[in-house]
Amino acid sequence: MSTFNGYHDSTTNPPAMTLTPAAEAKLRELMTQRNIPNYGLRVFVAGGGCSGLQYGMAFEAQPREFDTVVNQNGIRLFIDPTSLMYLSGASIDFIDSLMGGGFKIDNPNAVSSCGCGSSFRTRESSTTDEGASCGSGCGCH
Repeated sequence: MSTFNGYHDSTTNPPAMTLTPAAEAKLRELMTQRNIPNYGLRVFVAGGGCSGLQYGMAFEAQPREFDTVVNQNGIRLFIDPTSLMYLSGASIDFIDSLMGGGFKIDNPNAVSSCGCGSSFRTRESSTTDEGASCGSGCGCH
């Protein structure tokens, strides 16, 4: 990755993450509604959730030092180095359905995830046997 103004820019390498057209459109809509057209979306992984790790997202004005910045058709994603270890190769989609919708991360690094879609575990973060119950009632698989 090339370094640019104190953060990594993934424009010359395969992107660390991608957005589906539906996610791109929803992010543009949200940034327009909030009058923050030049912001980026921070995507991160934190400890917690019923599977051990959980996804988080927040709009931010600028990337932080050492962030990987993915620029896809003018939408910027900011990913810190630790989160990148868990998110590399993932894709963000936006689902809009009568049963509920929202952003969904398709993560090839996850070996299991919860039915809620916001919690997951990787082979490296696994502390229980594959298929063990997470105890939260949201349906790990």
